Amino acid sequence: MQKKKTVTRINSTYHDQYDAYILRQKRKKQRLIRRLVLFTIVIAMITFGMAIYHFQQRSLYTEKKEEYQNLQEELASMKKDEENYKEEIQLLNDDAYILEIARTKYFLSRKGELIFKTPEDDTSY
Repeated sequence: MQKKKTVTRINSTYHDQYDAYILRQKRKKQRLIRRLVLFTIVIAMITFGMAIYHFQQRSLYTEKKEEYQNLQEELASMKKDEENYKEEIQLLNDDAYILEIARTKYFLSRKGELIFKTPEDDTSY
C-alpha cells in the first residue's frame, strides 16, 4: 500500500504568476476553439447556401434548355408552314390552278362537260 502524499503549496509570487499564465492559456485556447467553431459554422452555412443556389440554377437551366428546344422545333414547324403558304400563294396566282380548284371543289364545268364525283377523290384543297 502506498502512502498518500500531501504536499502543501508554498505561496509565492512565482506560483501566482504561473497559475495566472496557465489560466490565460486556457482562456486563449477556449477563445480559439470558439472562433474556429463559429468560423466552421459560417463556412458551412455559406457552402450550404451556395449548393442550394447551384441546384436551383441547374434546374432553371434545364427548364430553359427544354423550352429553347421546344421553341426551336416550333420555329422549324413555322418555317415549314411559311414555305407551304408561299408555295400556295404562288399557285393561287396561277389562273389554271384556280380553275382546277373551281372544277374539283365547286363542280364548275365547261360547256357540255359532265363532272362525276367518286368516293376516292380526296383533294387536299
